[in-house]
Amino acid sequence: MLTSLALAFLLGLAAAALCSRIGLPRIIGMLLTGILIGPYVLNWLDDSILSISSDLRQMALIIILIKAGLSLDLSDLKRVGRPAVMMACVPASCEILAFFLLAPHILGINRIEAAVMGAVLGAVSPAVVVPRMVQLMEEKRGTGQGIPQMILAGASCDDIYVIVLFSTFVGMAQGGSANMMDFVNIPISIVLGVVLGAAVGLLLHLFLETAYRHGCYVRNSTKVILILGLSFLLMAVETWLKGIVSVSGLLAVMSMACVLKIKSSEKVTKRLSAKFGKLWIAAEAILFVLVGAAVDIRCAVQAGAAAVLMIALALVFRAVGVSLCMLGTGLNRKERLFCVIAYLPKATVQAAIGSVPLSMGLPCGQLVLSVAVLAILITAPLGAIGIDRTAGRLLMQENSFDIAE
Repeated sequence: MLTSLALAFLLGLAAAALCSRIGLPRIIGMLLTGILIGPYVLNWLDDSILSISSDLRQMALIIILIKAGLSLDLSDLKRVGRPAVMMACVPASCEILAFFLLAPHILGINRIEAAVMGAVLGAVSPAVVVPRMVQLMEEKRGTGQGIPQMILAGASCDDIYVIVLFSTFVGMAQGGSANMMDFVNIPISIVLGVVLGAAVGLLLHLFLETAYRHGCYVRNSTKVILILGLSFLLMAVETWLKGIVSVSGLLAVMSMACVLKIKSSEKVTKRLSAKFGKLWIAAEAILFVLVGAAVDIRCAVQAGAAAVLMIALALVFRAVGVSLCMLGTGLNRKERLFCVIAYLPKATVQAAIGSVPLSMGLPCGQLVLSVAVLAILITAPLGAIGIDRTAGRLLMQENSFDIAE
């Protein structure tokens, strides 16, 4: 495992630096490194690290979500309002609709299989989007209009919505029926996640304040460990309560970090954010190298031109969905275009659930996996490059513009 970690860090960071030098996003180098050293090409990664790949990717996501929470201004998010809620479900719904309507004609599958495929492909990648929105918030670019806050909030809830739909459609494809409680659990999961995270964040703040009053100063490095430990527990709660009540662990983590930001001084928040930023350097390499390692390049080749056409048409539907979310806001055309671009990338969810239909023995399983892999290879670089190249041109740095309902 140590050799595999060394390869992931050294080769991943080297490829990231090379891509950065030639003007490409760093994650492209990391993704390509993962594909190259992964089990489907050179097979240099040990089975032990591949077996815990999903856990390591989740840990990396936790780190960037904590940093996001420490950077998020809740007053800005509250001001954004309705569009942020719509971004959590409307774009994904439009993309799933595209697969439902068009995939039977283009890919030759039935409607239920098309819905399963749409659910796999419908989620935006928080791994690609969240760190970029955090960077924009730190640069104060687009924050006056609430754009990075809106995209960050939407992307954090989008995955919950899509995964619930995926579970429902898979059950139908196996001969079952849709369970309405699955749909009811979507808002329950979001609300309970936010409430649980806020409660834990408040308790942590009270503990640190009490320790300080009694002359026991807790170093920021120790605070980082405490925050990480509690974050891992929040993620575990989601698993413990599965089948009883739905709770979003990722939203709980970000909610806890938001409460700490509100309750702590600006100086402490900045120091904690900086420390998690340093942790992200290592976590980013692990996350994207392992996402790349999960990509079977052979499946992308098998998917063919029809799959590329289907992905392109689905992205058009997705763009329409994002545009619908922007109706009634004060955003101009450039800012709306940026929101469309920022909602393109796919990687994390597709790498996690793309192979599930195949493992369940569904007839469409191999095709779903092939299209998911192809979508990662196309949209992750496209979205990352699009965000990095257009943010400076399409978003304002001034804070004088507000989103108006």
